[in-house]
Amino acid sequence: MARKVWGVDSSNPVDQEFYECVKNQFGLPKYWGRYLSEKVNVSSGLTKEEIIFIRSKGIKILPIYNVITEAVGYEEARIAARNAVYHARRLGLPKNIALFASVENFFKVDAPWITGWVETLLRSEYRSGFYHDPLKGDFSQAYCQAVHQNNEVAVQGILWSAEPETGATSERKAPRYNPAKPNCKANVWLWQYGRNSKKCPIDTNLADERVLNYLY
Repeated sequence: MARKVWGVDSSNPVDQEFYECVKNQFGLPKYWGRYLSEKVNVSSGLTKEEIIFIRSKGIKILPIYNVITEAVGYEEARIAARNAVYHARRLGLPKNIALFASVENFFKVDAPWITGWVETLLRSEYRSGFYHDPLKGDFSQAYCQAVHQNNEVAVQGILWSAEPETGATSERKAPRYNPAKPNCKANVWLWQYGRNSKKCPIDTNLADERVLNYLY
């Protein structure tokens, strides 16, 4: 069994004050999920300065791409993936890092979109990830359909499950690793088990330590 490692994600940028809040209230995260670009009224985008700061604390960056209009169709996925790659390169993220498509809020997701994201990132030499809800909406069914059509989806894809939501905790009080999963072959290596903490504006996560190889 791979060891499980604790981390956080946030829509707000990370500075000294925010870092101190998380460290003092929760513990020191091994990774910090942040967005590759700004989405108005949703998330601020990573900057090179923020990357330097986070990494200076010995924390890895988990890159998320959420400027997605809909998660339907191969061509839509190609456009989204190319945009994600553009921002990853602009920020200096090296090859083989996973870029996570945030499709958790999309009720409708189809297999061509999932395949398009994986295949486009594979050509760009980045790894593909999906932040998703495996219980609500179409993701699990669409993912398994994509895997059935192209095994590379299961090999390349890293799934970040948003279910079940058991409440944000410190590292010490984190639950046993038990994310909800699709009913097919899947690397479910991340689990966002706690959301919208009142103490600091973060979500809390557990990860299979293998995912650290694909974070920056």
